[in-house]
Amino acid sequence: MFSVTVRDHMMVAHSFRGEVFGPAQRLHGATFVVDATFRRPELDADGIVVDIGLATEQLKAVLGALTYRNLDDEPDFAGVNTTTEVLARTVADRLAEAVHAGRLGEGARGLAGITVTLHESHVAWASYERSL
Repeated sequence: MFSVTVRDHMMVAHSFRGEVFGPAQRLHGATFVVDATFRRPELDADGIVVDIGLATEQLKAVLGALTYRNLDDEPDFAGVNTTTEVLARTVADRLAEAVHAGRLGEGARGLAGITVTLHESHVAWASYERSL
């Protein structure tokens, strides 16, 4: 399996419901380094997994819709704890939509899957992997 990873970051505000979250139940900020890994079993006709420029642009666009926002106020997250895991899935699903819409180029239609990893810090991160 071949893979290509692109990286960006996002800064959000949010709070959590539930005793398990302790002080994070209060509104707080979070900055995530975000890696999006695109996978396919065989390279496309150009000998690549995905156009890195287009992948970078689409990751930036997906994160741009989330960054500098209080996620507690976003209708897409109503009633949802926007944990690192939930956000990883959201970013992966939105990138999958971009692939299906052709925004990563025609060659990207041969992708087998995407993994999105959100790094909360240098010692903790969460990922979500999905097929296409």
